[in-house]
Amino acid sequence: MSKITADHLSLSAFVYVRQSTAYQVANNLESQRRQYSLVERARQLGWETVEIVDDDLGRSGGGTARPGFEKLLAAICEGRVGAVVSLEASRLARNGHDWHTLLEFCVWSAL
Repeated sequence: MSKITADHLSLSAFVYVRQSTAYQVANNLESQRRQYSLVERARQLGWETVEIVDDDLGRSGGGTARPGFEKLLAAICEGRVGAVVSLEASRLARNGHDWHTLLEFCVWSAL
């Protein structure tokens, strides 16, 4: 039994892509490739609409503004997100506050 429902699939899957430094963006291309390949994985799971949030490439996860993360949170609050896909949790949130905010917004949008 799949936990992915028709309600989830009727919304967009959001693929969040981030690397912490400009050096990583320029030199760690395998990580980028793996993160962007999550678009295809979301499609394999049934999403027709997949949005990429890569505004935070080259931005550290801790202590700096991340417009892409803010865009993701806004989309969740607007009820447009059926799934958040990321290579690893540390790409999304590097501190407890960001992680808990993300989870709380997801819970509230599901109610």
